[in-house]
Amino acid sequence: MVTLNGTLGIDDFKHVLFDRQPIQIENKVLETVEKSFEFLKTFSENKIIYGVNTGFGPMAQYKIEDSERQQLQYNLIRSHASGTGNLIPSLYVKAAMLARLNTLCLGNSGVHKSVVELMVQLINKDIAPVIYEHGGVGASGDLVQLAHLALVMIGEGEVIYKGEKHPTEDVFKRENLQPVSIHLREGLALMNGTSVMTGVGIVNTIYARQLLNWTITASSAINEIVKAYDDHLSFELNQTKKHKGQRDIAELMRAHLKDSTLIKKREHHLYNAVQDVSIFEDKVQEYYSLRCVPQILGPVLDTLNQVETILIEEANSANDNPIVDVKNQNVYHGGNFHGDYVSLEMDKLKLVVTKTSMLAERQLNYLLNPSLNNILPPFVNLGKLGLNFGMQGVQFTATSTTAENQMLSNPMYVHSIPNNNDNQDIVSMGSNAALITKKVIENAYEVLAIEFITIIQAIEYLGVKDSVSSKTRTTYDAIRKIVPIFKEDVVMYPYVNAVKAFLMNQEV
Repeated sequence: MVTLNGTLGIDDFKHVLFDRQPIQIENKVLETVEKSFEFLKTFSENKIIYGVNTGFGPMAQYKIEDSERQQLQYNLIRSHASGTGNLIPSLYVKAAMLARLNTLCLGNSGVHKSVVELMVQLINKDIAPVIYEHGGVGASGDLVQLAHLALVMIGEGEVIYKGEKHPTEDVFKRENLQPVSIHLREGLALMNGTSVMTGVGIVNTIYARQLLNWTITASSAINEIVKAYDDHLSFELNQTKKHKGQRDIAELMRAHLKDSTLIKKREHHLYNAVQDVSIFEDKVQEYYSLRCVPQILGPVLDTLNQVETILIEEANSANDNPIVDVKNQNVYHGGNFHGDYVSLEMDKLKLVVTKTSMLAERQLNYLLNPSLNNILPPFVNLGKLGLNFGMQGVQFTATSTTAENQMLSNPMYVHSIPNNNDNQDIVSMGSNAALITKKVIENAYEVLAIEFITIIQAIEYLGVKDSVSSKTRTTYDAIRKIVPIFKEDVVMYPYVNAVKAFLMNQEV
């Protein structure tokens, strides 16, 4: 059970999203929500408060009569539930709901407590609003996507329930749920925030960290396969660089390889005597994709840590407008709904994930090209050369997928287009940035899956499964249960998809 008490951490999101733990709200949090609602109700009686008794956006200059206030909120929700494109998967929608729920529980939104109570029920019952990818520009938050959430909260629209799309009304009847009623600004409070980009972003960071850990595993295994020297991973060498990420990656790789019998000591081969030869049989230094892993993945780790920090800060922030301040007995108008923080971090994350997929693709190419590795047959083909093809076909998939990542890694953060009659004259495109990053991460898992299948084939060809480190052997055994060693050519796509699913759902 995860208890909402004012602060959510990354582990709370993991427990709710992946472990399917239910949530509950502390009584003091409900009291905070109620106090915020009652204050706003009284405070707004003789004042102009945006979104309570005014129109929205450039139509805020129009005063709304008291008798039309409720209809105003319904009109906002229905008119903005205009998303298109593919559905955002329920896991990511659930993350967005949790982020929105947490924001509303801070007591800065002035919503009726029935809003947070219903949202808890939806999350606990795995009822996810149908939300589409297209629609958000990330300036007044994720208006269009969150309008689809708000639509469900008032009992309309559609939901994903037990894996299928259903009318909200039917599911509410089945689960005995009551839609919320509009009191003051429930529509705007649900819609006017960064919770979709934040929720998607938090899931992205969880999957990206898993991806990084698997990349460390693959990089370590390849160093074993080629019997690389260990000094490029040494504490002494990496300590001369000040970056924490590089040092941490090197330490993780040393831990992975500590019981390997394949990694070589330079002093045993090239430092023990001066050889009177013109060409050395042993490779003096490995290619960069093997030797520079700490320097390549170090920035990935440092960036990921920063991204996670910013996303969690956003999830624990008041990010709508206006902001209700019960303590100071005031309501402040501003732009906390603007998504630039999330948008920038998502662009940074997709850049480093793209670099991760590029590293995997180069390591894969190294294993497949006998002119580079000098120890494996072309395409790690365990069958008859010429008649069989090994991993030749699937390399095309890895190459094209990496190329797509390189194209997708262009930033959304600087792609502002003024809209809303130029009221929103500079926007974040945060939800676009988060959803493109999601695609980049999924692509990277596909490339890594192909690399791991190749690693297993290489270990089999070299006959070294009993010589690799215990960590590599554990990975070898796990993937061997999914992909049999093959000499004859087989249809590859089911295996690639199965390994991808394993990597995404199994912690290293």
